[in-house]
Amino acid sequence: MSVGEWIATMLRSGAGNLAAYLAAHVLLCLLPAFFVAGGLSALVPRETVTRYLGRDAPKWISYPAAALGGFVLAVCSCTIMPLFAGIHKKGAGLGPAITFLFVGPAINILALAYTGVALGMDIAIARVVLAVLFGIGIGLIMALIYRRDDQAHAETNGRAFAGSARIQPRVWAFLGLMLALLLVGTLQVDVLTRSYGDLLIPVEGVERLQATLHRWVPYDASRGEEGVTVQGLGLIGLLVLIGGASWFGLNRVDEGYRSWTWVALGLIALTLAAAALGMAPTPDGLMVSFTGKFFGVLAAMAGLSYVWTRYLDSHEVQEWLWETWRFVKQIFPLLVVGVFAVGAIRVLIRPEWIQILAGRNTVLANLVGVLFGVFMYFPTLVEVPIANMFLSLGMHRGPLLAYLMADPELSLQSILITSSVIGKGKAWVYVGWVTLFSTLAGLIYGAWVNGTSLWLLAAMVLAGVGLLMLALTRLSARAERRASREAVTVE
Repeated sequence: MSVGEWIATMLRSGAGNLAAYLAAHVLLCLLPAFFVAGGLSALVPRETVTRYLGRDAPKWISYPAAALGGFVLAVCSCTIMPLFAGIHKKGAGLGPAITFLFVGPAINILALAYTGVALGMDIAIARVVLAVLFGIGIGLIMALIYRRDDQAHAETNGRAFAGSARIQPRVWAFLGLMLALLLVGTLQVDVLTRSYGDLLIPVEGVERLQATLHRWVPYDASRGEEGVTVQGLGLIGLLVLIGGASWFGLNRVDEGYRSWTWVALGLIALTLAAAALGMAPTPDGLMVSFTGKFFGVLAAMAGLSYVWTRYLDSHEVQEWLWETWRFVKQIFPLLVVGVFAVGAIRVLIRPEWIQILAGRNTVLANLVGVLFGVFMYFPTLVEVPIANMFLSLGMHRGPLLAYLMADPELSLQSILITSSVIGKGKAWVYVGWVTLFSTLAGLIYGAWVNGTSLWLLAAMVLAGVGLLMLALTRLSARAERRASREAVTVE
């Protein structure tokens, strides 16, 4: 291949990866997450966040709460980013926010179940246990390293609002319905995926269009290539319309509603409903299936409309929409760039390299597994068949776990978005700790696969956690004494 052909192949792969991502993961997964993040930022009093996740909250409360947040919300690797940005902006301490970011995708109940079925419950359990332990460890380390910045963040976003603020029932209802919309759109359970009625739309050429789309954006589940369906093509078009209408309708919605505001919200509702339908090309036209997910999305949106119009003030809705749009502008462009770049770079990685570089449980092999997580990012659930493919190509199960641990955190788009939320310096330090702990996770699990006693490994992990906690406690105490002496000197 000439250089020009390589560049053309990379651009085509990047564009195809981006198109597949926009069609499959933005609407029912990422878009509701943006609205949830906007609701957290606009409607939840800061004190209710800082009380449990703030810098000064008891660590035995804040870190387990942050670690379990992903299990409760069933968030995926793309959904976690706006939620992370939301809780950090609202006053969560850097440590608990980092723990939430690291642990959330790993203990997603869907990912846990799918990983257990496809790869074995041993790797699923290892991923959960090590993600929780190491996620809390990374959070504590980041909080200690950046304790002064974290204190300033707490002064700005938490303590100024200290008091007895509570989340009002109407806000609970509104946030609960948005979470319901997120869960209904992402859960793959029979009651939601089953069709309760079909409608044939007699449109000619639908199968030919689908065949053309598969040529442009190939579908191959074993390689993580999701392709673009006819439905996905329509959703991408609607997404473009939403972007244009939102630019005019939400950019200054904090100053008041405009006609474009209602156009944008109407398009969002229409697109969410369309995304929840099942659509399949047939020789006679397009078969539309009315799934349980479709009725669930309609019910959630109806509930949101009722609470919105009946119990929320106009300025609260405006602030919610503004905060949501702010998160979209901050995160979505970086996500697009990252997904495109991953698709472009992926064509350079050859499958035969996997067995050579990651076929044994060594430090280098586990680092290679982490590196695959950077350049071969796949959304939660899609990463599982990819991991299965890695296994079939000869990857050791240790480096495979390192890949699964690092994939959601160290993908290019995740690094870009994290840096936009907490700053480039903190983001790269976080990347370094994630690389280290993901490599350690792979080595520990790989050693068990190779026959090392589980009790010995557990003792080593607990001893390591204990030493880490002791070191952090002493360093924290030393830092507090130094800060006290500096305060006395200033006085």
